[in-house]
Amino acid sequence: MTYGDGTISVWAGEDHPLWERSTQVPIAQTVSFGYRDVDEWTAVAVGREPGHIYSRNTNPTVAVFERRIAALERAETATAFATGMAAISGTLRTLLGPGDRVVSVTDTYGGTTKLFLEFLPRDGVDVELVSTDDRDAIEAAIAEGCSVVYLESPTNPTLKILDLKRLAAAGRAVGAVVIVDNTFATPINQRPLELGADLVLHSATKFLGGHADALGGVVCGRRELIEQIFHYREINGATLGPFAAYLLQRSVKTLHLRIERQNQNALTIARHLDAHPAVEQVFYPGLESHPRHEIAAGQMKGFGGVLAFSIRGGLDAVKQVLPRLELAHLAANLGAVETVAGPPGTTSHVEMTAAERATMGIPESLVRYSVGIEDVTDLIADLDQALDIAVP
Repeated sequence: MTYGDGTISVWAGEDHPLWERSTQVPIAQTVSFGYRDVDEWTAVAVGREPGHIYSRNTNPTVAVFERRIAALERAETATAFATGMAAISGTLRTLLGPGDRVVSVTDTYGGTTKLFLEFLPRDGVDVELVSTDDRDAIEAAIAEGCSVVYLESPTNPTLKILDLKRLAAAGRAVGAVVIVDNTFATPINQRPLELGADLVLHSATKFLGGHADALGGVVCGRRELIEQIFHYREINGATLGPFAAYLLQRSVKTLHLRIERQNQNALTIARHLDAHPAVEQVFYPGLESHPRHEIAAGQMKGFGGVLAFSIRGGLDAVKQVLPRLELAHLAANLGAVETVAGPPGTTSHVEMTAAERATMGIPESLVRYSVGIEDVTDLIADLDQALDIAVP
């Protein structure tokens, strides 16, 4: 039977027998798994039989989370990491080595950009970052040949949109592995594998977790690729722990409900801010004025719970407005049930200088606003009272 996202969010991954007939996924808080029979132990250790040996490699609680996200992304399988950046770096380092070439865009998450500019070149990887706004230039760079095409849509923090289907086709034409960071969209709003990507990854810390209390990352895709990434992860040790996995899989049960509310709240707030006298510009793909709105509408079921807006008066105005918000954490996170706000200089692109952020089209007047599940009328009133100080 084919199930919808709500049913998958609640039930997927629990088809294996749970310990002592429990109805909820137990936390397998153990380092190792014991065997009385050496032959059985060996069969599990070498992969001839299912089971677990050591939690750095696999763990029952982690496995439920992996199966659940794979099901939501309609992927063959998945492997989890300790953090989102561990998932990103582990995936790239699995697939790229000396002499390989990767094509990406200039608007990736700040930590990802650091990998491209600082770490991968040390490994002898040729990195080309192309303007996110220039689709023809991206396709031309891919057509020159590459091992990996790395995409992010919507981007963090300016919510730019890439035509995933078109760029995935360009990557496949040259035999590249196409990777999409789907953190902002979540599988509820967008499924890159169905658009032609080979791998999709998430910082599970964000919307998948949704409660700002667990770190994690996950990569989904074809079994042959995931097995390679899993091998890198098990040897390098960036393992998702069982307690974090429990919190994450528990939170995913309400993912479809949270995303539905956050989609609605974010669109309503974006439209309100778009007409606010203290706001210079709103960045949200759900707005008809967004330059890639039609592409977003074609590949997304909802436009996500994150928006950004620039305040008149620059960084000084940002410093005055943010402390006035009563219904938002000022913190370096997003995707939580509570609203979270902050400038890129302390959140997504804290690793970059102001000049580097400027070259990426990220103004110092920008506020990234991750909308929670609160009553939207309360959030709008809170924004209005905070922005009053910046009204010309």
